[in-house]
Amino acid sequence: MGRLAGFKYRKITKVLREFGFEFHRQAAGSHEIWFNSETNRYTTIPNHRGDMPEGTLRAILKQANIDPEDFLQKAH
Repeated sequence: MGRLAGFKYRKITKVLREFGFEFHRQAAGSHEIWFNSETNRYTTIPNHRGDMPEGTLRAILKQANIDPEDFLQKAH
């Protein structure tokens, strides 16, 4: 299990808010689109119970152009 494993939806969105992202709109099913007006970037976040799979979180951070190390610093 990697260092990006074990994060829940609420924690991820809390950290994304610190990076300037806001909820933009509901997408298909339980997915949400978040937007950062400063960087003009979008990211899609699944709103599921339980821990987010590490690969999914890495994809979210890549879309958002957030370094995983920066995410971990703000998350702890």
